[in-house]
Amino acid sequence: MAVMEFALHILGGFAALTDPTVLFYMIVGFLIGTFFGAVPGLTAVLAIALLLPITYSLDVTAALVMCASIFMSGMYAGSITATTINIPGAPSSMMTGVEGYPLMQQGHGANALGHAALGSMVGGTIGAIFLILFTPVAASLALLIQTPGKFSLILFALVVIGISQRGAIAKSVVTTALGVMIATIGIDVMQPVARFTFGTSTLVEGIGLMSVVIGTFAISELLIQARDVMHARTVDKEHVARLTIKRRDFVPLLAEIREIGVWTYLKSAIIGFFIGVLPGAGGSMAAFVSYADAMRRSKRPELYGKGSREGIAAAETANNSMCGGAFVPMLMFGIPGDPTTAIVLGVLIINGLQPGPRLLDNQIDMIAPMFASLLMSALILIPVTLYLLGPYFVRIVSIRKALLYSSIAVVALVGSYVATFSSFQMLLALVFGIIAFFLRTAGYPTVTLLLGFILGPDLEQYLRRSLQLAKGDPTTFLTSPDSLFFLVLTALFFYFMVIKPPRTPATAS
Repeated sequence: MAVMEFALHILGGFAALTDPTVLFYMIVGFLIGTFFGAVPGLTAVLAIALLLPITYSLDVTAALVMCASIFMSGMYAGSITATTINIPGAPSSMMTGVEGYPLMQQGHGANALGHAALGSMVGGTIGAIFLILFTPVAASLALLIQTPGKFSLILFALVVIGISQRGAIAKSVVTTALGVMIATIGIDVMQPVARFTFGTSTLVEGIGLMSVVIGTFAISELLIQARDVMHARTVDKEHVARLTIKRRDFVPLLAEIREIGVWTYLKSAIIGFFIGVLPGAGGSMAAFVSYADAMRRSKRPELYGKGSREGIAAAETANNSMCGGAFVPMLMFGIPGDPTTAIVLGVLIINGLQPGPRLLDNQIDMIAPMFASLLMSALILIPVTLYLLGPYFVRIVSIRKALLYSSIAVVALVGSYVATFSSFQMLLALVFGIIAFFLRTAGYPTVTLLLGFILGPDLEQYLRRSLQLAKGDPTTFLTSPDSLFFLVLTALFFYFMVIKPPRTPATAS
């Protein structure tokens, strides 16, 4: 697709947001993402997982717009409780809590939230712009990848996702393999033959994506929260109720922004975007890498850990910029950049959209509004989240968890039934939830299970098709230039992240 034609479609995507219905879903998604991101234990991943059954009854454009706004607002909202009560609403907000909570104790909590929102807005905006600029380039490169290269690319993604789970690499291999195995149940990917059905006709159709997503993310998360409720840090609700924060307190001072520097925002956004492009990296890695780099180059490193606004800006800019980067491999190669885009990939598949370079040629009109929603959600972070809702943010943590989690459990199970009208698939969602609960309790990452389940069929299909084309010669993966490139890249990542891992700032000092 020509650059000018792509640009016109993107402008059409912004025009689509003027439709009252589409705009309504974007706003609703923004508010849902803010709520789920701000409540500890509830994340944007869970919000979109619960949304998945609803997409059956929604227009695909509205569903994708809603997902994008949930993603962006949920990424920022994790900083709310990280700052106010030192309990990150999402893993990507851990570094924000390190600096935000000390500022809260010093009486500058609103100012810390203001800097988090400013960083998120800058990072999210730059990430969305980079997504729009890089997507046509990525599509052109994707067209050059042949069948053996596609197998090696998916293998590279699975390996990188596995080794990015620091301290649990062996366990991530197990869950990835488990996901691939589960995906083989049902009809063979290349022949109309049922396999691994154990004589049960209900398994001929295979395991539904909905059951796996809702089970591994929604049900297991609720079980984890129920287990931890007695051991979790409690929130002083009277203290929260007494907090009086004025809207003007959220406005970052110009002198503070100058001290942080434009380069810090720009560099953190670039770091976040390209980490987002890496499969499985996610917002946590983006925030940590950017935070560590900002601390290493800071003129006032002694403030870090005691309430550094520069540290908040670096971490929040990076994790929101990551949102745009994570969409690139998901849209062009069908390889999610993080857990949230893994669920968004499910939304695409359920609505009949096939990720790949041809997506821009055939269905760009459905994708363009999602790009526009991601950018608009970033731009409205400050006016909506701070000036309109800011004073009420801290009161979100006062909601009774028993009522909240039980309601979500009902929505999850009912949603899994409504999506397929199959009581068997609903039962599978519950079974996968229990399995995922025990896996997580034992330290096994479940996101690798989902990615193995999603990418497994393509991995098998490209492997078998490549061997068929090469008449059974496995050296085709070494003689094909694109395949060899990804295999070498896989080896390099494995060497530098496992055999010779980089030192963290703590060990380096």
